[in-house]
Amino acid sequence: MTFKPFDLSGKVALITGGNSGIGLGMAEGLADAGAALVIWGTNEQKNRDASAKLLERGVKVLAQRIDVSDEQAVVAGMAEAVAAMGRIDFLAANAGVGGGAAFTDFTTETWRRVVAVNLDGVFWTFREGLKHMVERANGGDAGGSLVVTSSVSAVHGAPRNEAYASTKGAVIAMIRGLAVEHARYGVRANAILPGWIRSDMTAPMQSWDKFNERVIGRVPMRRWGDPEDFSGIAVYLASDASRYHTGDIFVIDGGYTVY
Repeated sequence: MTFKPFDLSGKVALITGGNSGIGLGMAEGLADAGAALVIWGTNEQKNRDASAKLLERGVKVLAQRIDVSDEQAVVAGMAEAVAAMGRIDFLAANAGVGGGAAFTDFTTETWRRVVAVNLDGVFWTFREGLKHMVERANGGDAGGSLVVTSSVSAVHGAPRNEAYASTKGAVIAMIRGLAVEHARYGVRANAILPGWIRSDMTAPMQSWDKFNERVIGRVPMRRWGDPEDFSGIAVYLASDASRYHTGDIFVIDGGYTVY
């Protein structure tokens, strides 16, 4: 049989936060490569809009209203997704929230809200997805790919953003452990570290002239990143092209980190 490394026909991808931003950019690329999609989001209208876009690409789509900071919602949502789609081959823990303040003014409530989504939500999503992947592997159908959306804030100094940065550093450690523990089941695990990307989270800064001059101005590619810039890496990590690539970190920031 001819090796078709980027053909995702027959594969199913689940993306948390898949109804907008980076998550939707990933989903669109995966759909174009032939994957069926499950998208999780908390906004019903965004879920409907994203589903319509993906359905136009001729693939099966399941949109679920899931708050990843709710453990039972994640457990039930994953079970529903597997039952409806038959399998999950690619699992992207992408949902995230920000929450910035001067560190001495940071409230415990805000800290815990960020941790609940960005760290606890990743833990529950991967735990439930891996139960399915391990069971499948034990039945003779090994394989799968986990991806977490971290951030360059995990490796840069992130003033007034320590909660967000802490969670994004923690998920890198988590993904490395998962890569080692689950390689025996044919499951790969990698992290993506985006830079400054156009999204709802960065909307206030996109129209801030000083920010665009001083921060985006020093991005070697001289522009904001766009959600579609994550289509290719998602296809690569979901496909057989990356079948021996695990435990890695992919920095996608237009050269900002190395400049």
